[in-house]
Amino acid sequence: MPTDYEIAQNAEMKPIWELLEPWGLGNNELSYYGEYTAKLSHDAVSQLQQKAADREQNLVLVTGMTPTPMGEGKTVTTVGLGQTLNSLNEEAMIAIREPSLGPVFGVKGGAAGGGYSQVLPMEEINLHFTGDLHALTSAHNLISAMLDAKLSQSDEFEIETNDVRWPRALDMNDRALRETVIGLGGTSGGTTREDGFLLTAASELMAVLCIASDLQDLKERVSRIIVAYDQGGAPVTAEDIDATGPVTMLLRDAIEPNVVQTIEGTPALVHGGPFANIAHGTNSLIADKAAFGMGDYLITEAGFGSDLGAEKFMNIVCRLGNMKPNTVVLVASARALKYHGLEMWPADMDAINDAGIDALKLGFENLDKHIRNLQKFGIPVVVAVNRFPDDTDREVDTILSHCRDEIGVQAAESRVFAEGSDGGKELGKRVISAVESGDETEFQPLYESSDSITEKIETIATEIYGAGSVTYSTTAREDIERMQELGFDDMPICMSKTFHSLTDDPRKKGAPDGWSLDVREIYPSAGAGFLVALTGDVLTMPGLPADPAAAEMDIDADGNISGLFWLFWCLNSQPIPIFARGRRQVSVEICMILI
Repeated sequence: MPTDYEIAQNAEMKPIWELLEPWGLGNNELSYYGEYTAKLSHDAVSQLQQKAADREQNLVLVTGMTPTPMGEGKTVTTVGLGQTLNSLNEEAMIAIREPSLGPVFGVKGGAAGGGYSQVLPMEEINLHFTGDLHALTSAHNLISAMLDAKLSQSDEFEIETNDVRWPRALDMNDRALRETVIGLGGTSGGTTREDGFLLTAASELMAVLCIASDLQDLKERVSRIIVAYDQGGAPVTAEDIDATGPVTMLLRDAIEPNVVQTIEGTPALVHGGPFANIAHGTNSLIADKAAFGMGDYLITEAGFGSDLGAEKFMNIVCRLGNMKPNTVVLVASARALKYHGLEMWPADMDAINDAGIDALKLGFENLDKHIRNLQKFGIPVVVAVNRFPDDTDREVDTILSHCRDEIGVQAAESRVFAEGSDGGKELGKRVISAVESGDETEFQPLYESSDSITEKIETIATEIYGAGSVTYSTTAREDIERMQELGFDDMPICMSKTFHSLTDDPRKKGAPDGWSLDVREIYPSAGAGFLVALTGDVLTMPGLPADPAAAEMDIDADGNISGLFWLFWCLNSQPIPIFARGRRQVSVEICMILI
């Protein structure tokens, strides 16, 4: 198989203005970031949303079974499926999230797909892109700075310093900043208090950006963000500290969706990047609504396994965005099934790849649970078996037979990484069939807005995770009382949980039942419009591993980058060039993560 570099070099990329010309998008509607990237202006988004009302709108969500730490190829499947539907004479658009620098430099590497199912230009998308995450980081920390200015210089609100709820943010994994002490005291040194950092992708401001319908809605949501509580327990908001206007100003351009293209020339909107294990995990609603004005099919993805990203998409995003998915594509792989069959923690990829068919069959417990969970929302499920180079025909056939004959769901092998749209024809046809045979009126969230906070949490815990009960810490129970007093009972729940397991314990594989979910804290994302429930040991600021991916990256005097992307397909045992198009060349060292 050709390298990613060769694939990218042979791709006939169009200048972004030519790519978007069929939709009437020109210089007045686009802000250009080089030849192959643009932002849709606010006027362009409004025009496309108006056109969407006159188009057929088929929403396809791509999610996955509980993955190995390497990921099972959801982004590759999303990109490949969009290309495939276009090759089958459907009009399809793709919408995915922006990569965060934390994972890029940590373990996962880039998040732009790969092989013949990638979005380009890959280098720019993974490094800084159009600056959205930097704008979010700056806007988030502006709120922090304005809050501390109030604390140290006037404090007209009599803020309880031990009840400040707005930490700092950083788009980089840095475990040393999880908990900090700030301020040297006095008006010049700042109030001494405990603080900390979270990852920008986990910030409420990221969620606000991805949920907002337009700039005015963004501004209103920013105003509602709770940054602290006063000594009487009343909330202090971003509006109270006069942060609404300047924060929205910093996000004026960031809220505009980014448009690039796939290797086969399908337009792709890459916008927003909330993590699904600690946030709601899907790209922006504004990008989705714009994409509906450009195609009859929208292919989008939700992060990590369906217990996280897909559950939040159904219960939060669809509720707040007034959307109904037509079908769900569940990505599975032979190695993920073996991972659960071996019940391995931590993962030994060599042992997983060497495991036999018996281990694979034992892993069906996890896959089947994800299928049953998704069916509870009333929409068709299509399983995509993402084929890796070492997978045997027997392994793939065993998975397909299990899904079709034993579970009774549509399933297809996917070779979109190696073959692009040609490798997704069967999957594409089954997705079209599922959409045409489905009834979107059958879709329903798993719980009602009127359910109590504990009822919502326990519904997710028992129906999706397989828990037998829920245990609340003393802090969590106090938090629930506060949320009720503030009138937040009707908000959906965003569960923050490990992505390594259906449970809140990353070591447990398969689909355990009868266990107890531990909820340790609940707090409002009042601007985003949901409550966050922290479970287990999930962290909002990840840390770098001892040997991060960043250690293998470099740049030479000519600006050529090496080591940025790692292909777990292990296509080559030597460093190979991977991307060069009129600017810089990027090299890949062996393996790139597929997420």
